[in-house]
Amino acid sequence: MVYLRAKKIKSDDYLYLVKSVWDSKKNTSKQEIVKYLGKASEVVKDDIPIDYRNDPKILSVLAFHNPDNLEKREESTKKSKQLLYKKLTDGDIHSSVKIYDEYIKIFNSADFFDKILRPVMYKIGDDWANSKISIATEHVASNVAQTLIRIIMNTVTKNANKKKILICVPVGEEHHLGCDVLETYLSIKGFKVYNMGTSIPTESLLNFIENNKPDIILVSITLEDNISAGQRLVKKIKECYNIPILVGGFAIQSKKVSRFDATVIPDATLEEIPKFFRAA
Repeated sequence: MVYLRAKKIKSDDYLYLVKSVWDSKKNTSKQEIVKYLGKASEVVKDDIPIDYRNDPKILSVLAFHNPDNLEKREESTKKSKQLLYKKLTDGDIHSSVKIYDEYIKIFNSADFFDKILRPVMYKIGDDWANSKISIATEHVASNVAQTLIRIIMNTVTKNANKKKILICVPVGEEHHLGCDVLETYLSIKGFKVYNMGTSIPTESLLNFIENNKPDIILVSITLEDNISAGQRLVKKIKECYNIPILVGGFAIQSKKVSRFDATVIPDATLEEIPKFFRAA
């Protein structure tokens, strides 16, 4: 059973998502923390891991601790998405940076990437596919988003003390915004990140692996047309190296990916990605 537990520190309540686990040695149940959520007055529904987000009991506890601010914060997130969409499609990098700066005063970078930038970029892609915006507007928005990620990345204090992560894409995949977001977030978390960006020849990638010896390889696939190329890339890496490989990206969310000889990451938030490193 999973539920929210509040702990009072001074005059403020702080929330933890906990679960009951049976201890067979002591023949009793014990609590394990699933996730620390933060100050109760600032926790919103999207802070809850997706598997438990719509649990009526959890929503009830959130409403109890923050009945007014919960709705206001969700409305703030909605408005931030609408405003970022407009600024990206207008090609306005300065306003886009300002939106980010204002957002992280209350939330954090992971929330910005997961709850603002990612859904906005999905909408821009869908609007282009449905002829609601032109290909030129889509390119402008993508370029501004990539510049925004670089600006955020430049603010990161690089103090890598964890595993070395190689992020790459299969040959033919030219979308690398997701890779840039991952690089920024994982760098913030202390990982050493090699971001290959757009596709390079497989032999060059294998030589890079040989010379730099990453602990984990992340393969990102955005377009469904590149799934076969991704499968070939994973197979080739497996033939040469015994390194854990994770595969994720927009393309695989609606596809059967059983043929991947790798760990497939579902539609996870950035905060959930490192747990796959521990399991790899």
